[in-house]
Formats: sequence, structure tokens, C-alpha cells
Amino acid sequence: MDTLPRWADVILIPVINLVLALLVSGLVVLYIGENPIEAIKILLNGAIGSTRGWGYTLYFATNFIFTGLAVSIAFHARLFNIGGEGQAAIGGLGVALVSLSINWPHWAVALPFAIIGGAVFGAAWAAIPAYLQARRGSHIVITTIMFNFIASALLVYLLVNVMKVPGSMAPETAAFPKGTNLPNAYQVLGWFGIPFNKFAPLNIAFLLALVCCVGVWALIWRTRLGYQLRAYGHSESAAVYAGISPFRITMIAMLISGGLAGLMGINAVMGEAERLVIDSVQGAGFVGIAVALMGRSHPLGVFLAAVLFGILTQGGIELEFEIPAVSREMILVIQALVILFTGALENMVRAPVERLFQRRKKRSS
Repeated sequence: MDTLPRWADVILIPVINLVLALLVSGLVVLYIGENPIEAIKILLNGAIGSTRGWGYTLYFATNFIFTGLAVSIAFHARLFNIGGEGQAAIGGLGVALVSLSINWPHWAVALPFAIIGGAVFGAAWAAIPAYLQARRGSHIVITTIMFNFIASALLVYLLVNVMKVPGSMAPETAAFPKGTNLPNAYQVLGWFGIPFNKFAPLNIAFLLALVCCVGVWALIWRTRLGYQLRAYGHSESAAVYAGISPFRITMIAMLISGGLAGLMGINAVMGEAERLVIDSVQGAGFVGIAVALMGRSHPLGVFLAAVLFGILTQGGIELEFEIPAVSREMILVIQALVILFTGALENMVRAPVERLFQRRKKRSS
């Protein structure tokens, strides 16, 4: 029986974990001789103190929403998909192939085909580990990790030997046709007379990420398939007794998961770089695991956690610039502490909070 109200599980415990992570991070900053209060101010100001900061924060958050939703879908079926990094990279390849296939007349024409390309390529990359798990018993964690490295090696080969511009030394494709360039926040908000930084990479892929959040919510909690996914995740034996096929659920969950990860290419490849580069994912696949954990595999939680990690990423870049003593590795330490407290050490907070609510319940009864 649940001992915590839903709001405490989804909001209160993650907030306490976040505060603890920030307190420990402050001690680390203090240890290297810097002012943690000043560091927090610089981090927040760099992330949300200007339209430029918001543009980068929400751009990073868009990547994390796609990969976080991908991990969440698999979580609901009790599948630990660690392959978001590789699936997003291969999804970006699909987006690039679609974008370079013809001279697209307008982004609104190219975008639906690019979405299909990214989702299909990402899903196809996830299908192989899914099949190995469902039919051969290969552990999904091991196979998806291995496929991250295979995807990286494949992209290096393609960008160095096949898709590189002739005569160029840069391992990247040619720039996409102008008709594939997605409107950025400066252009979209300009239609409504709202000023925004012209060079921020935030683009309409953010809206696609929000649509995916709503779609995942509807799928998981408003469809028969979503019920089957959750039932299988809660108890495989009970699901099998009810007539749910483990092979079917494993394949469908991983295909959807890989497709969502592949959609990250819309933001990073088509929306920002406007070409396929050698590392368009930049660790977003792994951050998606933390986002899904912190967001309790719920689309709203994933969105909020993605924005938080977007703030940490963009604010960390500004912090590294303003305070050289706080290196890139220090920012990774702060992110790791958030992951540690929201994941491995969650029960350290959950247990006392549950006892507190139990005492309150006894007093009121």
C-alpha cells in the first residue's frame, strides 16, 4: 500500500533531493576556495537571467525531454534502456539523410518527413537489443550500452569516409538546404512582437517535445497498450497470465523508446547545427536516464527535470567562464550529485518522509 500521497512522491521528495544535492555541491565549491552563493547566482543568471540564457537552457532541455521520455517509456515496461545516446545519434543520421535527400521548398514540408526519418532510425537501432532481450534473453542494459559504441563508430566512419564534403577536413555533412532550416525562438516570438535573443538555438523542436510529452501521457494512462505496458512492468507473471505477450510488449516499448530518442535529431541536427556533425548528442542520452528517474517516468516530471538539467548545463557553462576554478568537471560533479541523490540515495529521504506522513495519519485518525 502506498504510504505517500502522489504529490509528495512526485514533487516533495525530488525537491528535497535537489536541495541536498545543491548543499553538497556548495560545500564542494567552498572547498576549492570559491563562494557557493556567488556561484549559484552566476549559474542561475547565466541560465535564466536573459533571453539568451533561456534560449540555451530550453534548447538543452528539449534534448533531455526526448531522451527522458525515451527512458521513461522503457521504464514503464521494466526495461532499462541505456541506449538513448546511440539511438539519438542514429536518429540524427535519419534526419540528416531526409534533409539532404532533396532540395526541400519549405521547412513545414520537410519537418514531417524528418520526424519520420529520426523516429524510424532511432526505433530501428533500438529494435536489435529489444529482439535480443525478448528472444535470446540478452540483458537489455548490456546490449544497449554496446550499441551506443557501435553507433558512435558507425557515425565516425560515415562522416569521415562517406558523407563528408569532398575536399573538406571537417567530419560533417554539407549544410542542409535552406528549406529545412527550422524557425528559432527569435523568429517565432517575433511574429507576436516578443523580443528574444537572435542567436539562441531554441527552435520549434521545443514545441514538438511538448507534443511528445502529451502523447506519452495519453499513451501510458489513456490507452489499452499503455495499461499493458504498466501491467507488464509491475508483474511479468501476472501480465502473462492475463494474456499479455512479453515479446510484443518488449518490442513495442523499445521501438517507441528508440523512436523518441531519435527525435532528438530534429532539435540538435536539423534545428541547431543544420548539418550532421560527429557528436550531435553530447551526452543527452545519458542525462535522459537521470531526467526519467527524477521525473518519476511521468511526462510532467520529465519536463520539469529536463528544464532543471537544462539550467545546470547552460548555467554551468556560464559558471565555468566566470569562475575558471569551477571547471567543466566540477559541473559534471554537480550534475552527478543531483543524479546520486535522486537515484541511488532516494530512500535516504523517502524513508523519513514516509514515517512523517504515517505519524500525521495516525494523529488525524
